[in-house]
Amino acid sequence: MIDVDKCKITRYPAAVLRGRAAPVEKIDDTIRRLVEKMTDIMFENKGMGLAAPQAGIGLRLFIISLTATRDNVRAYINPTVTPHGDLEDKEEGCLSVPGIWAKIRRYKQATVTATDLDGKEFTEEADGLYARCLQHEYDHIEGTVIVNRMSQTARIAHRRQLKKLLDGQEEK
Repeated sequence: MIDVDKCKITRYPAAVLRGRAAPVEKIDDTIRRLVEKMTDIMFENKGMGLAAPQAGIGLRLFIISLTATRDNVRAYINPTVTPHGDLEDKEEGCLSVPGIWAKIRRYKQATVTATDLDGKEFTEEADGLYARCLQHEYDHIEGTVIVNRMSQTARIAHRRQLKKLLDGQEEK
């Protein structure tokens, strides 16, 4: 059972961020409420995407709003993301890894197939920022955070902040 009211931003290195998320079995009012709560969390933290594990829920679900407006929030349930095209390095941040921005290598294009909140399956081609967001959020439901994708140089550059996050986790 999901307690939507208890959902809040989950920080690295929480266990829920490190495991592969479970499929959403059925789209019901609880899932719809979870998407609403995730939308609130995403906007409170000034993000453009949020995966369910980042809200403390280990489900294969994420939301994206490239325009950072509520009208454009889209839910992706049980998605598959297939990246393709050229690779590029771009600065990326993550709401679950606050205070860290690092160059992350990702594909410039991606194809996503997912189910929406009405239970309809859709497929879209994405490029640029949209493709990057899809890959970033998909990583979350696969148990990968940007820390796993950072170069050794970036890890060294951000070692103090990473240590703070690791130490903060131990206090809980």
